[in-house]
Amino acid sequence: MRYFLFIAIILLTLIGCSADTEKMNLTGTVKGLKKGTLLLQKFEDTVLVTVDSVIVDGNSNFSFSEKVESPEIYYLYVRLKDGSLRDDRITFFGENGALNIQTNLKNFGSAATVKGSTNDSILKEYDKLKQRYVAKNLEYIEQRYKKGKKNNDSLELELNRKQQALISSKYLTTINFALNNKEYEVAPYLILSEAYNSSVKYLDTVYNSLAPKIKDSKYGKELESFIVKRKNEDTLL
Repeated sequence: MRYFLFIAIILLTLIGCSADTEKMNLTGTVKGLKKGTLLLQKFEDTVLVTVDSVIVDGNSNFSFSEKVESPEIYYLYVRLKDGSLRDDRITFFGENGALNIQTNLKNFGSAATVKGSTNDSILKEYDKLKQRYVAKNLEYIEQRYKKGKKNNDSLELELNRKQQALISSKYLTTINFALNNKEYEVAPYLILSEAYNSSVKYLDTVYNSLAPKIKDSKYGKELESFIVKRKNEDTLL
């Protein structure tokens, strides 16, 4: 009898653990937030919707439980006690399992650290690569600003050439990054968000390399539809 009871306890534990992994169990802390509301949001079609909210009243810890049909980008906003919505937000890749976010109210978006999401960790790696392109582009913008109203057509042409080359380089970096992470949903997401203006042949290359489950994901399906649309547009030209 004790043996069967022991087996039953183990089975119930396993079932409980399985149930936990079938949802995104998001916990975290916003240091400095005493009163307000945390909003968990995502895009449905092209509309940003609130999928859940938590009222904070004296305890800066929070938790959400959300069934994620396919790993995708989520947003965390803060509405303060006076009803105003903070301008900054936390953007993260949500997926089923245990996730944790730590941040503070003063630097809500920039200070956030996300743990537990494989796709989000890969996305953060890409963001580091992307920053060098952002910094270089700012250099070109500053050079153009310093040029001011001076009629220097050769300098203008050179800056345009450099910026165009920078964009092409960023696209190729993004495509290679996606190919190196083709087993994850972040791959089609990056193509759709960062390299959608690339040549269709490159988009095709990434899509065809994706693992079957990634092709069947939210962003995998969106990438497929986007490629079809681009090909149809090219046919009409």
